[in-house]
Amino acid sequence: MTAIQALLGFAAWTLALVITVFLYRGLRFLGGTPINHWPRKAKPTDDAPFIGRLEDAHANCLENLPVFAVIVLVAAATGRLDTINALAPWVLYARIGQSAVHLSGVGAIQVLVRATFWAAQLVLMVWMLVKLLG
Repeated sequence: MTAIQALLGFAAWTLALVITVFLYRGLRFLGGTPINHWPRKAKPTDDAPFIGRLEDAHANCLENLPVFAVIVLVAAATGRLDTINALAPWVLYARIGQSAVHLSGVGAIQVLVRATFWAAQLVLMVWMLVKLLG
């Protein structure tokens, strides 16, 4: 997998998470829930806990996707994708791992594993930056 493919995979994963939220809300709406039931910054108490975690996992993706995109796109623009091609897929794998653990629950071990996946992404992105700047 190339860095560009990893970036597209990251974007696809982010979309998959938000589409799942959209489908859930659409089904709730079709079942009679008012369309304005999900105001910003106020999670309804009648949503399943999984849906809240799904929304949080999507938000986590949105936090890191722009940074990852800039790194990959600068590498592409400068003709240096080969510098990060080996590392970039691991950012995607760690992101999917973080999301999967996030979706599984919020126990102490799960939060530790999730944080480890997040830290791995940060380390990988810093490593790619260092390689590009060096």
